[in-house]
Amino acid sequence: MKKVLFAAAEAVPFIKTGGLADVAGSLPFAFPPEDWDVRVMLPAYTCIPAPWQEAMRDVTHFDVWFNGKYRYLGVRELTHRGLHFYFIDNEEYFGGPAPYTDYMYDIEKFCFFSFAVLAVLPHLDFRPDIIHCHDWHTGLIPPYLATQFKYDPFFADMKTVFTIHNLKFQGICGRDELRSISGLPAELFAQGPLCSGSCGNMMQGALHYADAVTTVSQTYAKEICTPEYGEGLDRFFAERRDRFWGIVNGIDDSVFDPATDPALKRHYDVSRVKSGKAAAKASLQKELGLDQDPDVFLLGIVSRLTDQKGMDLVLPLLEKLTGGPCQLVVLGTGEKHYEESFRLMAGARPNKMAVVTTYDEPLSHRIYAGTDAFLMPSRFEPCGLSQLIALRYGSLPIVRATGGLKDTVRSLDKEGLNATGFVFEDYDVGGLNWAIELAMKTFFGGKKTWEQMRRNAMREDFSWKRSAVEYSKLYEQLIE
Repeated sequence: MKKVLFAAAEAVPFIKTGGLADVAGSLPFAFPPEDWDVRVMLPAYTCIPAPWQEAMRDVTHFDVWFNGKYRYLGVRELTHRGLHFYFIDNEEYFGGPAPYTDYMYDIEKFCFFSFAVLAVLPHLDFRPDIIHCHDWHTGLIPPYLATQFKYDPFFADMKTVFTIHNLKFQGICGRDELRSISGLPAELFAQGPLCSGSCGNMMQGALHYADAVTTVSQTYAKEICTPEYGEGLDRFFAERRDRFWGIVNGIDDSVFDPATDPALKRHYDVSRVKSGKAAAKASLQKELGLDQDPDVFLLGIVSRLTDQKGMDLVLPLLEKLTGGPCQLVVLGTGEKHYEESFRLMAGARPNKMAVVTTYDEPLSHRIYAGTDAFLMPSRFEPCGLSQLIALRYGSLPIVRATGGLKDTVRSLDKEGLNATGFVFEDYDVGGLNWAIELAMKTFFGGKKTWEQMRRNAMREDFSWKRSAVEYSKLYEQLIE
């Protein structure tokens, strides 16, 4: 039995602020339990809902020396869907109404979390072969393992994998502050692996010491080796090419399933996609006050309304789109000028465009089901989940060739009848316009091609099991 510990700042269903929680709370279940013993370790935030806290049992507690004094370190545990979840307990660090608070204090508490993950392991009935660390919050686990803990026989031959979900956030603070808080050896900071000029960088430490580094798509793994995408760390990625993997994230195909989705009035699968999509389209048009026209080309956006998501490319095309045989549905929040511009156009053409600037999960499912095509023209996209969900529901993605979008959508102009969507290369309005026009031409003039593409899309496998197979290969290489 091979043993893996996931260490992360958040995981569903306990605490979630973003996509990291979906990965840490879903991927561990995808490994075959007869081959892999995968467990998860999280902070015991006091803001975790009470029913989960009441289900936890205390395992052990003791004091540890950290950042200049002895501090309480407890471990709590619960079993969820057959999987063990451990929670690092220290109310000084993990109390409060939200998991993230003041940035400098977050630096300290996640230094503590990284230290605590290793400190508690000898006190548990579990010795992992691999610790899989996620994002900067766990960036000091590999440096701690390589220095303070390396002389303990318990940790001999223990490997680390570090996965980057969001490269923009790296755990950066003053070099001297990070050295003082962490207690790591001074030589790591004197122009060493945790030092970048006058700054200390937790993620940089992980990149140096982890046995393998992964990010969430193969194309993004290549992109971040360049100054354009590397967020100042491109040279470290380039140096680690031999230990650098790109593995696409997955989706929970039991949650995102048009055959069973409780958010839908009528269910369908790939064998009933034509009638099912038609019913979902009519229902969505009625719900949002659009003209109920089965022949119109209905586009959907479910996104943060920001430049990074390509909204600066969408905005100049709104008048053209809503003036032709198209309708557009937008669900999301973000930068105020985008929200206001979209609402203004929807107010002028309410039969052609609907905008909802609140969070509405069931409505997002109905948009995936009811739209013909899905717009996701991101400036950059490490992996992207929305296009994977759109494929699952038979809404053909229109995406830019970047990161995970490039890896998961096959474009009609290059793949022919094997295609699953429409992909444009250059980040400009002309490129997006070309892709939309190709999609419209296919929708209105190539019905057989369109139906084949929808079936292709729905047959794609982007479940977590697919991701787990790739991670298993990586783990096995490390522990051979």
